[in-house]
Amino acid sequence: MKTIKIKLIAFLALITFVTVSCNNDDDSSQTPQTIVSIAQANPNLSSLTAALQKADLATTLKSSGSFTVFAPTNAAFSAFLTANGYADLNAVPVPILKEILLNHVLSTKVKSTEIATGYVKTLAKGGASTTNNISMYLEKNSGVDINGGKTNGGATVTIADIPASNGIIHVVDGVIGLPTIVNHAIANKNFTTLVAALTYNPSSGFAGILSGTPSSPFTVFAPTNTAFSSFLTETGYSGLAAIPANVLETTLKYHVVAGANVLSSSLTNGQIVSTFAGQNFTIGLTGGAKITDANNRVSNIIATDVQCSNGVIHVIDKVLLPKF
Repeated sequence: MKTIKIKLIAFLALITFVTVSCNNDDDSSQTPQTIVSIAQANPNLSSLTAALQKADLATTLKSSGSFTVFAPTNAAFSAFLTANGYADLNAVPVPILKEILLNHVLSTKVKSTEIATGYVKTLAKGGASTTNNISMYLEKNSGVDINGGKTNGGATVTIADIPASNGIIHVVDGVIGLPTIVNHAIANKNFTTLVAALTYNPSSGFAGILSGTPSSPFTVFAPTNTAFSSFLTETGYSGLAAIPANVLETTLKYHVVAGANVLSSSLTNGQIVSTFAGQNFTIGLTGGAKITDANNRVSNIIATDVQCSNGVIHVIDKVLLPKF
């Protein structure tokens, strides 16, 4: 009888040991690793790991925090290097690489279910502003597009919601470039008419100007599609094709300030603004930010401080009309 009792106690002890061991194993497997550790363990993110090391950002993304990282695959990095004429990652200047990588990082943890269509701020800074971080446009459909997708210098999320101890990872199919004013206009479907207007007369080169850095930074007061529709009704033009080329170009330039990245915090009541068209308009702040154009028409500023690499965008609800 004693032998049976001893065997039974040993058996129960073995069961207890196995159960505790399994529970411990489960606990450790459920403990998320840091963003960098996860990237290092994923063969498809080895280029990202190498880029983080080169740009001295690995330590940041190993530290405690609550980051969201849009992680480009090796194929995405390969396409980026080819498109920009770099032989390999070592050929990318560190300051450029660092800003590009920071443009993939948000300072808060955002799950895919929490993403809504609109603008967020990355950790990157372009050359246009030292204080206002670069904006990222997220579009939520069946998936998530970033800055209009790969064809516009952005990306699409291919694998979402990889948890990390210091945030979350969304794998993307492109390296997200620092967006220009034109990139941001293309990304947001509320600006399709503005984009059509900018590109309607290629000989003006205006779209190219707002894509580049000469005369930059730019401040653009961008009318929405609804604003353009109201403008056409108001002026009696049947469409963009009916607007004389010189009228369209002057009108577009009237929405642009060259050589200044003017943030909303710098606008003052009664401020006279000189535009790229050589004509002025007036800022008003009473009852909300607004613009009075050369024809005493009033447009409301409905969104502000969309930061681009070569300037900043403020959204308005009416097309500004210069004098002709």
